[in-house]
Amino acid sequence: MHARLSFIHVLSPLHAGTGQGSGIIDLPIAREKATNLPYLPGSSLKGTLKSHYTGDNKTLIYGADKLDTYNEDHGASLVQISDQKLLLLPVRSLAGVFAWVTCPYVLHRLERDIKTTGRNTTNKSSITIPVVSSERCLVAKAVPNGGRAVKSAISMDVGREKAVYLEDLDFLAEENTEVTQWARWLGTRIFPNAQEWQDLLVERICIVHDDLFAFLLETATEVTARIRLQEESKTVESGGLWYEEALPTETILWGVVLATPRGNTSLSPEKIFDAVGQQSGQLLQSGGHATIGRGLCRFYLS
Repeated sequence: MHARLSFIHVLSPLHAGTGQGSGIIDLPIAREKATNLPYLPGSSLKGTLKSHYTGDNKTLIYGADKLDTYNEDHGASLVQISDQKLLLLPVRSLAGVFAWVTCPYVLHRLERDIKTTGRNTTNKSSITIPVVSSERCLVAKAVPNGGRAVKSAISMDVGREKAVYLEDLDFLAEENTEVTQWARWLGTRIFPNAQEWQDLLVERICIVHDDLFAFLLETATEVTARIRLQEESKTVESGGLWYEEALPTETILWGVVLATPRGNTSLSPEKIFDAVGQQSGQLLQSGGHATIGRGLCRFYLS
């Protein structure tokens, strides 16, 4: 199997919807049925990458358009892109503006994909997934960077303890070396060639218990009221008020990209990955509401 990891940094609210909802939110985001984890469908990302690709063999690599039934190259594509799953959820913090929050379960899933790809294991094999209690959260332990120490910006001194306040939740903060190692490893892949953002990840990463992360999945997404006005009176049309859900700005997602050469193609897996990686680090748009600036993001192939 030829596989590599992909990461997405969301730069404006991302709405990857599933159609009409049955609850209070009329247009919810896509979520896994069993885990409730939000995700960006792989088909959506694949269409975005295909529309921006300017190299050769576009139809061969990404497949023919559905309407292009007479194209002689019509068939399955040479690249498969998995759903891009939630890795780090930005949550408002009393200190440090916001925290990038994750949990052990999500890291276990990421670690499974890391092993599946067989890549990106440098400086990773010695990093373990920490255990965290429901009363505490784990933050990065200070590390030197040049003339200053990069340390957690979201923890506050409260008496003799340190605390983290996320939305209306409060936790005792515990500095953890493994959290720092995860932040450093992820930072080089999510923000390559951007040391200041790698340091920001160290300063703002936070690992909470799985149950608390499940609660944040329900409360920390962005919900916006939208209205449609009557053209003449500029008042709200009947039925013209609805609520949309989106992944907030600064969300981090990850997935897997597969290269499957077959038939008589002369394209090697590396050439296929080079084609997909053409958009790595570029500004892309995915999901709905492109005309109002939603879904801007950066894609990285690691």
